[in-house]
Amino acid sequence: MAARAKILVVDDEPQIRRLLRTGLPPHGYDVVEAATAAEALKHVPREKPDALILDLGLPDKDGFAIIAKVRALGLTPILVLSARSDVDGKVRALELGADDYVTKPFDMAELLARLKAALRHGLQSAGEMPVFKSGPLRVDLVKRHVWMGETEIHLSPKEYNLLRLLVANAGKVLTHHQLLREVWGPAHLEDVQYLRVLMRQLRQKLETNASAELLITEPGVGYRLLMLA
Repeated sequence: MAARAKILVVDDEPQIRRLLRTGLPPHGYDVVEAATAAEALKHVPREKPDALILDLGLPDKDGFAIIAKVRALGLTPILVLSARSDVDGKVRALELGADDYVTKPFDMAELLARLKAALRHGLQSAGEMPVFKSGPLRVDLVKRHVWMGETEIHLSPKEYNLLRLLVANAGKVLTHHQLLREVWGPAHLEDVQYLRVLMRQLRQKLETNASAELLITEPGVGYRLLMLA
């Protein structure tokens, strides 16, 4: 029997905790609950959760502080679940180290898919795979070769660097600033048009009519690479 992942749900709304307490276990997850930031910070070192589902609006401390403290301790995946839908809040959470962001009210199927992707990203971050696969995409991270199905795709150095960054964080939303900093350097944090052009070129090479969509735009925030079976 496969080991069950332990999920720390941090939310001050009893109905949300109840929904996740009943909705997650049938899919192979054990749930630990916290209603405050203080409870969450006690649970993290004691329970060693495999991932956090975190509300930003906690009664005793802002959820952003939890992201920063948890990220300082390690690579535990963090999925933000919040009623806040503003782009600035999403960007701040992601740049502090959250893996993904789901807005309330939410669809349980979408939450489960995002949680699964965050957990897979956490495992990948712990030891990067030499060959990455997602649907028809295959990337040899040692030899720097890229294939879609049986066809080798030739990328420019910048296109490859962008793809490699997305591969290293597959399933995680990367903000415009994070991508610009890593691909172009800190002097280009406001040059979002550079990123849009490069992403369009990458899509043209990877996303043919016969292939599934792999590169997802998070409007106003950034991009993610889907983790496909």
